[in-house]
Amino acid sequence: MKDSRPAPPLDPSLTLPCVILDKPQLADNIGSVARVMANFGLQELRLVNPRDGWPQERAWAMSSGAFWPLEGAKIYDTVADAVADLTYVYATTARPRETQLPVITPREAASQAWGQAHQHLKTGLLFGAERAGLETSDIALSHAIVTIPVDPHFHSLNLAQAVNIVLYEWRLQVMDAPKPAFTQNMDVPAALEHMHGLYGHLEDELEKAGFFYPPEKKESMVRNLRVTLNRAQMTEQEVRTWRGVVTALTRGRGRVLAKLAQQKKDEV
Repeated sequence: MKDSRPAPPLDPSLTLPCVILDKPQLADNIGSVARVMANFGLQELRLVNPRDGWPQERAWAMSSGAFWPLEGAKIYDTVADAVADLTYVYATTARPRETQLPVITPREAASQAWGQAHQHLKTGLLFGAERAGLETSDIALSHAIVTIPVDPHFHSLNLAQAVNIVLYEWRLQVMDAPKPAFTQNMDVPAALEHMHGLYGHLEDELEKAGFFYPPEKKESMVRNLRVTLNRAQMTEQEVRTWRGVVTALTRGRGRVLAKLAQQKKDEV
């Protein structure tokens, strides 16, 4: 690959959002996204299962010299892996999905991300594959749906165009918005990796308890549980508390079952 141009200096007072592309198909689009990122001051690019593998020479050719997002691109197998260390995720989609997440504009998302950047909270801007967009199960890992207000008669946007619009709104915040003030003792929401641990813990125990019935509804039930918990924006301490609740309930259930078994044995 070509030599990477040095990345521009970071403002130490900000934790910049990363851009996540789910299953990108064309190297041209990945390169164009890198160019947009350089235009508007973002650096971290995450790629989830790119169709043609990585790296792709064509991406460098299309980046017009914005090599640093490409050189530093991180590759993941799933969206869940790509967002695990983040605190907030904004999913960009033009299609309504079966979730109860807030639906906001790119301007609202940029405003929120600007505040989170000053709190040093790690934020991700998630964009779906060119052909079909994001899966509902991946959107459920997010905190809000970002919808670009295009004409409903033709809502098709190129991947790089969608990234361009969202990142332009981010840049307006950088250029124009005053630095927000935050208290020193503000509780920080848990990173998604901790939320994923809670999801798995709760879902495993519910599976054992027979909660997911009928089986064909399990996927939608899991999605609804995750959206509800994610919307609460728990702190790490709250996640630990909820995992303790699940553990206490399951252990208590075990003791009750053991007691009933002993009673039956004594009766015999």
